[in-house]
Formats: sequence, C-alpha cells, structure tokens
Amino acid sequence: MCSNYDAVTSTERLRLHYGVELPPGVNLRTDVWPAYQAPFVRRHPHADVGDDAVPAREAMVGLFGLVPHWAGEVTFGKRTYNARSETVAEKPSFRDAWRHGQHCIVPVERIYEPDWRNGGAVPTRIQRKDGLPMGIAGLWASNRKATGEELLTFTMLTVNADDHELFKHFHKPGDEKRMVVVLHEHQYDEWLTAPPEKSMDFMRQYPAHLLISTPDPDRGKRKR
Repeated sequence: MCSNYDAVTSTERLRLHYGVELPPGVNLRTDVWPAYQAPFVRRHPHADVGDDAVPAREAMVGLFGLVPHWAGEVTFGKRTYNARSETVAEKPSFRDAWRHGQHCIVPVERIYEPDWRNGGAVPTRIQRKDGLPMGIAGLWASNRKATGEELLTFTMLTVNADDHELFKHFHKPGDEKRMVVVLHEHQYDEWLTAPPEKSMDFMRQYPAHLLISTPDPDRGKRKR
C-alpha cells in the first residue's frame, strides 16, 4: 500500500508525459501524504463534443485520499488513499466512483514503501528504471458535504503482490503484499475512457524488471 510518494509537479514533465497543464497559480509540494494536495489527471468532461480546442485530458488538484460524496469530513480521506481492486466495487467508500468509471491517473515520480527484510522498516524509494515518471491508476470523487464547496479527491488502486519480484519484499512479514497499479503509457487514454465493466482489465502487476528500488532511511524522519 502506498501512503507516501513524490508527485510530478514540473510543468514540463506534466506536459510531456501526460499531455496536461496544471491550473494557473497552482503551487504544490512534491512529497505527498494522505490528505495532502496533489495533481491527478482525468478525462476532460467535454472531450467528446468534437471541438479540437478541448483537450482529451485535464490536470486537476485534489486531496490524496478519496472522500466520497456522502462523507462529511475531509479527514475521511486519511484512510482511503488506496483502494483494493478485489473489493473496490463493493466498499462503500469507493463503489460509486468505480461504478461510474471515475478513472484518473496519478502522476508520480517515485513511491516509498517500508522494506522489512533486515528486521526493521527501512523507507525505500521505488521508481521506473528508465527515469520516466509513473502513471498510477486511480479513482477520483467530488464532495460538497465536507466543506460546503466542491472538494476533489483521489485514491490509488492496488493489486496483490505476494509473487511480485520487487514488491513482495515490502511491508511487515506475514502481511499480504500489495502494489499500486502502474499503467503503461499506451494505456493512459484506454484507462481514462474505459467503461466500468472493463476496469478490472487494467488491474495488473507492473513488471519488476522495469523498476528499481533504493533505500532512503531518512525519508521517514523528515517533517511532513
């Protein structure tokens, strides 16, 4: 499960790798924890009107941790930053976003997971071996109950990783191993436009040989 990551906030990298630009005047921190603001990419709501001036995708800013439309507190998102693909269609927190196909892509430079192989949790940085950013499959939601104004939030989807050559090393011994769903670039538009009945087709492990991990023991000591 991923509770900490470095977001893609560079204007150039967002444009080059995701084809989007952040709204004007947005200034975001790179390191992200639950309930922090971060960018996510979704299908533009008017992408199908036939106007070439309307982009296919748009970048939005939301809180990391999905707050469904019926939730009355922003802090709800501190426990919904990841969604298990096996139960996402039934869990009250996620089922509306899943059933309505509210797909998004979370632009990520690198994620952090605890490596327990030496008996203690060592924060470890995981990123693509080729240096390119990752696009993580997620769901987004809109909420007006928690603040009285529209609040956008998002979550990352996860799959089992007990047999994954890299992610099987993270989290406590005996716990189920999980990993976020990292999309391939050619899947970005497919994911954003996929109907709900096709969503599970994307819930796959990303190949371990395309990733690299590096211990970063000071990560957990930094102030949030």
